[in-house]
Amino acid sequence: MTPTLRKPAEVKSRRRPAHVGALASLPLFFPLEGRKVLLAGGSDAAAWKAELLAAAGAEVHIYAEDLAPAFDGLIASEDRRGRFVHHRRRWSIDSFEGAVLAIADAISDGEAQAFACAARAKGLPVNVIDKPAFCDFQFGSIVNRSPVVIGISTNGVAPILGQAIRRRIETLMPKSLQGWAHLASRLRERTLSLLEAGAQRRRFWERISDLAFSGKSAPVEEEELAEALLEDARSSAAGKVTLVGAGPGDAEYLTLKAVRALQSADVILFDDLVDDAVLELARREAKRMLVGKRGGRDSCRQEDINDMMVSLAQQGKHVVRLKCGDPMIFGRGGEELDRLAAEGIPATVVPGITAASAMAARLGISLTHRDHAQSVRFVTGHSMHGELPQTVDWHGLTDPATTTVFYMGARMAGRIRDRLVQEGLSPVTPVVAVSGISRSYEKRWSGALHELEEGVTSLGLEGPMLIGVGKVFQAASRLTWRGEESEFRQRLSPKLETARG
Repeated sequence: MTPTLRKPAEVKSRRRPAHVGALASLPLFFPLEGRKVLLAGGSDAAAWKAELLAAAGAEVHIYAEDLAPAFDGLIASEDRRGRFVHHRRRWSIDSFEGAVLAIADAISDGEAQAFACAARAKGLPVNVIDKPAFCDFQFGSIVNRSPVVIGISTNGVAPILGQAIRRRIETLMPKSLQGWAHLASRLRERTLSLLEAGAQRRRFWERISDLAFSGKSAPVEEEELAEALLEDARSSAAGKVTLVGAGPGDAEYLTLKAVRALQSADVILFDDLVDDAVLELARREAKRMLVGKRGGRDSCRQEDINDMMVSLAQQGKHVVRLKCGDPMIFGRGGEELDRLAAEGIPATVVPGITAASAMAARLGISLTHRDHAQSVRFVTGHSMHGELPQTVDWHGLTDPATTTVFYMGARMAGRIRDRLVQEGLSPVTPVVAVSGISRSYEKRWSGALHELEEGVTSLGLEGPMLIGVGKVFQAASRLTWRGEESEFRQRLSPKLETARG
């Protein structure tokens, strides 16, 4: 049956309707500049809370007969916003007067209960360190790029998980973000008075956001930059296109630059194989258009995709052309860039992790292991007419020191085998085939070249597949999955799938 052509189609986000689900607690940001906070206890744990409160500008009143050594440098330091007042006695009822928060490090539950009851009688939110039963609020993990502050809470049930989340967010937040946030604060009033609400202001803040994540430091002399940004925002809306590589499937293979492009897009033109989890990272308001192209299936014409990119960009939209893998490796990115250049539309490319690299990582195999291969080749498995490509140097692919990876070659597996053997490659050359790389339905097979067609067929021909040929794959049959896919996760996977179902 001959595949039919289809038109690009808008796809609604699979996100839930805009309502808030159940919250274990309400995240709040509480300004403490110049306000009194009562801290009962002089332990190391109390010192950490004191430092945190002072960093927020609080006047921290510490009630304790003795202080742990951790307090010594803290109280003596002048590099802080808040200040400390040490009362060399235990807390009492009058200690709560004028405070806005009450925190204690209590040894026993009895002491914790007494402190909590006294604080609540005064109408104060209370926290007793490491005793959640007596707490009205918790201290979460913090990512500090003040004035940008991110708080992470697991509601006290999994603090180690909260720390792991913080570490992951830290990698997304460059240190220079702090300077750009301060600059944005200084420019805010000017943008409100000089720029129209809507497109102009959004364009200005998007430019600031791009600069904030560029890795460059905010300028000390901001006037020239501010004028350039304001002029750019006031100019007529100019569209652009970003070709973005979505990687092989798993959303965690996305680059930070790809995520930022998705979060600033007006329209996303995406392929069939782009995972839903990748699209969920996009800006909520972005329109999503399916423009899938699949071998042997109903597909959109490349000309229609090109026309749509041009039309949307000419309307002033930021168009993200989202492709699996890397857009410049068998992704027809060159054709799209040529068309955009001919129309005078600015375009940039955000590379993605190509499937061959992901396959090597998943199998724990180096494609250029120096004991086996001194070069690697990525080869299309079929021509534009759906046949075996005739312009490939097939004899060159028989070089025993070369690793060859065929993209989109599942339906040509038997003919690839025959041609390589015909050109002189040994029928017992190690080969692998991997389907659905990094996805929940990933499958793999390894064997000898003469078995290739049967091996590929055993995996099924529906999912995206790579075929690897060369000595480096000799160990594939002996390897367990490496990297992220630990033995524990493999054992757990069926249970997770059952629970998900």
